[in-house]
Amino acid sequence: MGSSNYILQNDLYFKEYVQAYTNATYIVSDKYQDTEDLAGFFSGWQPEHGAYDTDNWQYKFTQKGESQIKTEEASTARGGSRKGSSGDVYHEQHVMPDAQEGQGLLPHAHPSQIQHDETMQDPHCVLQILKRHYARYTPAMVSDICGIPQDLFYKIADTLVKNSGRERTTNLSYSVGWTQHIIGVQMIRTGCILQLLLGNIGRPGGGVMALRGHANIQGSTDIPTLYNLLPGYLTMPSAIREEYDYQTYMEHNDQDSGWWVHYPEYFVSLMKAWYGDAATKENDWAFNFLPKVIEDHSDLPMFVSMKDGKMKGFFLLGQNPAAGGVNAGFHRAAMEKLDWLLVRDLFEIESATYWKRPGIDPTRIPTEVFFLPAASHVEKEGSFTNTQRLIQYRDQCIEPPDDARSENWFITELCLRLKEMYQESTKERDKPIQAVTWNYRREGPQQEPVVEDIVKEINGYRTADRHVVKDFTELKADGSTASGCWIFSGIMPEEGKNLSRRREPDNYVSLDWCFTWPANRHILYNRASADPEGKPWSERKKYIWWDPEHKNDDGSTGRWVGYDIPDFPVTKAPTTQANPTGSGVDAHSGASPFIMNVEGVGRLYAPSGLTDGPMPTHYEPIESPVRNLLYPVQYLIKRGNLMGIMVFLRIQPSALVAKPARLPVSNGISCLRMALR
Repeated sequence: MGSSNYILQNDLYFKEYVQAYTNATYIVSDKYQDTEDLAGFFSGWQPEHGAYDTDNWQYKFTQKGESQIKTEEASTARGGSRKGSSGDVYHEQHVMPDAQEGQGLLPHAHPSQIQHDETMQDPHCVLQILKRHYARYTPAMVSDICGIPQDLFYKIADTLVKNSGRERTTNLSYSVGWTQHIIGVQMIRTGCILQLLLGNIGRPGGGVMALRGHANIQGSTDIPTLYNLLPGYLTMPSAIREEYDYQTYMEHNDQDSGWWVHYPEYFVSLMKAWYGDAATKENDWAFNFLPKVIEDHSDLPMFVSMKDGKMKGFFLLGQNPAAGGVNAGFHRAAMEKLDWLLVRDLFEIESATYWKRPGIDPTRIPTEVFFLPAASHVEKEGSFTNTQRLIQYRDQCIEPPDDARSENWFITELCLRLKEMYQESTKERDKPIQAVTWNYRREGPQQEPVVEDIVKEINGYRTADRHVVKDFTELKADGSTASGCWIFSGIMPEEGKNLSRRREPDNYVSLDWCFTWPANRHILYNRASADPEGKPWSERKKYIWWDPEHKNDDGSTGRWVGYDIPDFPVTKAPTTQANPTGSGVDAHSGASPFIMNVEGVGRLYAPSGLTDGPMPTHYEPIESPVRNLLYPVQYLIKRGNLMGIMVFLRIQPSALVAKPARLPVSNGISCLRMALR
């Protein structure tokens, strides 16, 4: 935040990039007030809900397609309001309660509606708001809060600036020092803002990189392991948002502009992959087969529920909470409340043997524990997806010993046995088990599922003849295609041709080394590697550019070319004007690189999609022994309540000595009480 202030106050940002490719020129509602105005809160804080009403964080709008007619409301193709919880109705501008990955409950404003000031001098434009917001983050303040000497701060800030711009780029690489930190989201978001200001997003050598803890954390997020997501970063339906029917779910997740206009194609194709002929237009593509989020089901709240006796059984694969949890004693005590626990790992980890630790009487623990030995990565076929989104296939080297089996074998056996168990059931709740498709071939001495069949399903195919689709642009919302994860589509563009097996490097991008999602694009938003006219920012940083003379197969001329696959419509000229009434990327101009965003530009200021504020601001971590020097607000605690909203409780230092029961929260906070004792 101090670096951002240093760059802004000294006009060291990459002006051409910021003006063209970010929302710096966008004008925000007059109703917006900053943390600098409200002693640490953004405007819209609703104590009764423990969350922000984000209505006044929004842009200032005009009528759709009529840039001179001012209005406070954004027009929308859907209209109406967004459903909330507990009888409350939340205006559609409000942030989605649990801050999913970008889409869903966004303000459905058409880009043509948003007012701009190209000079970036209007006091309500994003750049000026950003300047005021970070003005107090001076080198002296940074030094007082962080302990870094001011001369070292200046050295770091100057290094960032000198290695950014037309000729150079800087990359920010972070690991668990940011991720596993109470204010880690604020840090990472600040890094993104810094990189946008310096012009380091969408360009070679730039970006913000998460250094994963092991080889496939990215892949396990993509498919995914997170409770609030479906594969490919689609949103899990939520009872909190009253998404009990397909229409409401789509109203909350589809959008008019940007690439997420294709959300229905990806969702319907996923349901066809999972439920086959049982997913039809008449039954809303089996939408009711999906579970619905009812509260925060992330790791710690899940174990709180377990400790409270709300969970009967637990499958534990690839995790060891009895040793690696934030409170190992609490996690072990929670698992003692289970009726049964199944653990799959390479050896008997602590979570499989917690019941016989010193000082514990196993006879007093009712949990039945099953331990199933797992195959290691050299004993099974599969892939690793690294932080660059590069999917690298790997073959099985040796057979697993004794009873050890792969996850594919275990999940297949579990699914098929459950289907057999429930095949005669007439209960509505059992239909998802009966309907789920599981038709993978099996081979070898252990009858392992054929992994290439799984790859084909993930890639996608036509349901009529099961021929593979070439990529996600061929997926349809009419039930004619199936795909297990749209972002991976293209990994098998032809029958039996698994691109993640490729091993053909070159001296630069190496497009023929395995497969990078999406569509083998190695740098996301790489349209930003060229200036608004489509020319490289410099010869040294040349990456993707517009070739007006390129002859296309359809007889037209002009195409984006370069060292990578363009993350942009390949024949859309840089001079293309945004269609003021268009949808999808037609609503964006030829100089709008950030195709996933509604606006088509990078967000220095986020009017929606985040629950803690449109910009990062400094709060002390909960464990901090020092007071917040910036605001009376000491720190924030993030958790999900029964409304599904990520709640931010600003607690004064005096609360640390108060009885925990006085904290203005209810269910699911026993872990906090333990921490404060």
